[in-house]
Amino acid sequence: MTDSIIWLDFNDAPEQRDVLVSDTEALRAGLLDRLEAVLHYLFPHGQIRGGKFYVGDVDGNAGKSLVVELEGPRRGLWKDFSTDEGGDVIDLWAQAQGLSARDDFPRIASDIRQWLGLAPPIQDSVRRDVRNQPMDELGPYTAKWDYLTVDGELIACVYRYDPPTGKEFRPWDVRARMWRAPDPRPLYNLPTISKMREVVLVEGEKCADALIACGLAATTAMNGAKAPVDKTDWSPLAGKSVLIWPDRDAPGWDYAESAARACVAAGCASVSILVPPSDKPDKWDAADAIVEGFDCSAFIASAERRVIKAAPPILPTFTLGALLDDDSPLPADLISPRVLTPGGMLVFGGAPKVGKSDFLLSWLTHMAAGATFLGMHPPRPLRVFYLQAEVQYHYLRERVKGIKLPASRIPDARENFIATPQLRLILDDAGLAQIIPAVRQAFGEKAPDIIAIDPIRNVFDGGDGGGENDNDAMLFFLSQRVERIREAVNPDAGIVLVHHTKKLGKKQFEEDPFQALAGAGSLRGYYSTGMLLFRPDETLTTRELIFELRNGAAIPQKHIDKIKGEWREVTVNERLIKQDYGKRLDAERRRKCDVILQILFDEAAQGRCYTANQFAEAFEGKGGLGAERTIRERLSVLSTKGYVKFFRNPEDYGLARLSRSKLGYLCVEDMVLRIESKPDPDTGEIPISVIPVLPTHYKCPTTGALLPVETPTIWLYHDEEEV
Repeated sequence: MTDSIIWLDFNDAPEQRDVLVSDTEALRAGLLDRLEAVLHYLFPHGQIRGGKFYVGDVDGNAGKSLVVELEGPRRGLWKDFSTDEGGDVIDLWAQAQGLSARDDFPRIASDIRQWLGLAPPIQDSVRRDVRNQPMDELGPYTAKWDYLTVDGELIACVYRYDPPTGKEFRPWDVRARMWRAPDPRPLYNLPTISKMREVVLVEGEKCADALIACGLAATTAMNGAKAPVDKTDWSPLAGKSVLIWPDRDAPGWDYAESAARACVAAGCASVSILVPPSDKPDKWDAADAIVEGFDCSAFIASAERRVIKAAPPILPTFTLGALLDDDSPLPADLISPRVLTPGGMLVFGGAPKVGKSDFLLSWLTHMAAGATFLGMHPPRPLRVFYLQAEVQYHYLRERVKGIKLPASRIPDARENFIATPQLRLILDDAGLAQIIPAVRQAFGEKAPDIIAIDPIRNVFDGGDGGGENDNDAMLFFLSQRVERIREAVNPDAGIVLVHHTKKLGKKQFEEDPFQALAGAGSLRGYYSTGMLLFRPDETLTTRELIFELRNGAAIPQKHIDKIKGEWREVTVNERLIKQDYGKRLDAERRRKCDVILQILFDEAAQGRCYTANQFAEAFEGKGGLGAERTIRERLSVLSTKGYVKFFRNPEDYGLARLSRSKLGYLCVEDMVLRIESKPDPDTGEIPISVIPVLPTHYKCPTTGALLPVETPTIWLYHDEEEV
């Protein structure tokens, strides 16, 4: 049956607008390629299950007696288990039409061709090289390019014709057996480019073949500059570095930009467009370059290009030996000592109205002048761009005029410090489009050393996340907003971000002050330096400046104040201002100490003893002791110094057992407890006894641990100074 009729091979010889079938095997291949559609056409009541097609019989009745294989090498073979008949897909077509595959083959072949949309057969006598014959109005084709899958299977062919009217290209979809481009359109040279990390994308198969002949991995989209980008499958380029070589004309550059966007969307590692040499003629392309002996390898390696997507940096690794042997000097600090390093990020936080902006303005202008400020000094006058969103222009200039700089340094600061007036934007894509050009142009050809943003809250953009208190939103802001500014302007620039703090309890702040920063989880994992400006006493002007350095030795906290318009470091013992107020505070602390000790003594004499919590709750607001928290704090100090100790044997004194206290009952030196016994049954009198209360435990002044008292009758103090 396979030798009864011979057809022209439709893959190799396109002769007319419709398909040309070569032989019976070609018919069989066409049916197998669309087998599922063929079966549903012949047997509408059939069903596909588990890689097989089931139907009742060749007449198409419902059932499962006739089985057609859909997978593997047996695809298209069938068997009717009720009649024991079987065969291939052409036999099945014949049986379904009530025909004989042997006797009625011409009619069967005609029906199959019509169903597949193929042209009538050509007799064997006309089999020849069709390129020597005219083809419709176009004439014979002059070039042919095969598009293959990654595994080398033919997908489509593109034919070039050169009629008098100009060159034309016609694609042939091998699988559909039709004159059209496949959907989606494949890339050229897939078997090769699938194995390569770097690919050159050109305009047209001719240019691709020219580079391929030189040993380069080249490809093109079908139809070149006229290729519909949205109908091309760019996915084989995912993860690769793509360099686009456009023709030297406007359509070529448009094609390159469209293809570049598609490559980025497909997940290419990097995408760049080569800029053709300016001395080349219009329409000059890669094929022309090969013909004229142009050094394509050098051009690809070093020519001017427009980077659409930069390649990710290669992950650096170092052995311990390399680190030990590297004695090269460290990069110079932007602000010493290690306060701000090249490429570092400093977050400067503080509560509202603590003076952050005033402090920052003085600090940054000193850095721009190359002057030392509170022990922080730059290696040279730094170029500072101050992006601020709080102070209007007139009040900004008022503040600037109040800054006291060394006279010799003012000329540098005048040029090196650039500030914005109060901005009313957020750092989303639209905001970055305004900010980045402004920062780039601020210092002409030179890049800024420091970019300061004050405050985060007023320009914050957390993407689809929450506000600045949300760690994920904060991480988005830092990595996708702030870092984009730095990368676009100067990757080595230092970033200073001004941020507010949230309220923490005094104990929490003392234990970890930087946890007060809103969004602290992401901030502290990202920044290289933290700085906090903190006012420990709201009635005083003195502030504390606290540092947290990731890349350097710890900097002791500083006590600072603004005195006569100038920020200065002060010592707390100097009490440069409000000495009388400070003395009153000391006297008040001594008074509270005496009051607490006396109350504990007097209450025990009345038969009442207290734990620390009970005492703070019972005497809040009494005797001038203040709030419950203040009383607890004073008790903690008194127990550390040894003025208050504890007894944990309440049953010996007829007191209630301890249920919640970890320390015990409070006691002071020479404390006695009044104990009332049961009334005398005869007289009704209540016997009263007074017994001394001796401590069983004390608070270790160095560790805070509760330790047993060795000699209860001897009262030892751990601090003889005034409390």
